[in-house]
Amino acid sequence: MEKTIYNLEYKKIIKKLKLARVEAEMSQEEAGKHFGRDNTFISKIERYDRRLDIMELINMARLYKKPLSFFLKDID
Repeated sequence: MEKTIYNLEYKKIIKKLKLARVEAEMSQEEAGKHFGRDNTFISKIERYDRRLDIMELINMARLYKKPLSFFLKDID
């Protein structure tokens, strides 16, 4: 069975997450600091090295000022 971190739907969500961060004009380091983490926290998520959980997605959506639907629309 394919790991969900590597499936197409997950990759689409992460691409939108990165787009939202860039549109918010925020570096990986700045975003990581907001969560009390270093830049590798965001970097690993954006490289598919670290699994993103739903609460992290919710918090990132708030930080980047995007509705959750932005990340979930058109993923299937």
